[in-house]
Amino acid sequence: MPIHPTAADLSRQLADNVEAFCLRYLSNGYRSGRWWCVGDVFNSDGGSMYVRLTGPSTGKGARGKWTDAATGEHGDLLDVIRMQQGEDWKAAVAEARAFLSLTQPPVPERARPLPEARDTVESARRMLRYGRPVPGTVAAAYLRSRGLEHAIDQPALRFHPRCLYRPSAKEPAGPDTHHPAMLASVTDLSGAVTAVGRTWLSPDGHDKAAVHDQRRTLGNQLGHGVRFPGTVPEVMVAGEGVETVLSVQRVLPAVPHVAALSGAHLAALILPPGLRHLYIARDADPAGERGAAILRQRAEAAGILVGVLDPREDDFNRDLCHLGPRDLALLLAPQLDPNHAVAFLQFEEALAA
Repeated sequence: MPIHPTAADLSRQLADNVEAFCLRYLSNGYRSGRWWCVGDVFNSDGGSMYVRLTGPSTGKGARGKWTDAATGEHGDLLDVIRMQQGEDWKAAVAEARAFLSLTQPPVPERARPLPEARDTVESARRMLRYGRPVPGTVAAAYLRSRGLEHAIDQPALRFHPRCLYRPSAKEPAGPDTHHPAMLASVTDLSGAVTAVGRTWLSPDGHDKAAVHDQRRTLGNQLGHGVRFPGTVPEVMVAGEGVETVLSVQRVLPAVPHVAALSGAHLAALILPPGLRHLYIARDADPAGERGAAILRQRAEAAGILVGVLDPREDDFNRDLCHLGPRDLALLLAPQLDPNHAVAFLQFEEALAA
């Protein structure tokens, strides 16, 4: 090895000390299994950036590699320092050398090695196969309570009567529990299942379960979403939550809709080829605004016309529950392209509801 290590050498040495690195440079994050989760490379609160803590030193699945679901950015630990240093490579290399001279030798392998990594995509598909249709279940009662009875027969939704809930590292230690859950099938553009969204529900379905994380996703969510098809080509509505998207779909039933399941994943949503007009049904919170802004920028760069749909309250499901479908349709009408409002907005059904 040369006296002055190359950038590749520094990257490997940083990866050998990945946990110490995360504790120093990404200290607002937390460990979750084989990953360190944090808001972004600048150490913001959140969990959209994932740093791999285990794996080989190089190649596929290497430790120290990271991906930010909110932006689609990825890299190694030297890239984290570079971005924190304002893209100054000279300062980044100096900082990396200083860090490595202060760290202890790499932590030795555990006496009992970690189990083989699960295929979470296959686990998601297995969970969906175990699920049952929604009609007649607690999930149907939940959808009715949210004004979404039209969605009970949607093939993207399933019901799990006893879905495992395991407390995360951010929660007080406690036993695993089981609750009924609504399952949402996350698919890629070809229709292949890549993940499953879980919403844990109360026993009567009138609310969500009393757990810390009422929603979680299992599998590969990045770029994909829960899809509710329509008959209109070249137009699509994208949003965060299943309930938000289904609320808009109630009065725009002919337009395809997709739920990305979080603001960060909305920003990274892969858009279908041939899309000409995208409507982003954003949530009125910082994460929703940030995700909608990034997706809009990406879509417009691809030559897609973009309209942002703003709720009156926090999100469109609150609007539907408090305003009803008639006033939700009236709220959306001036935010749509006039031709789309005339052709696709279902005033008659909303007024009759």
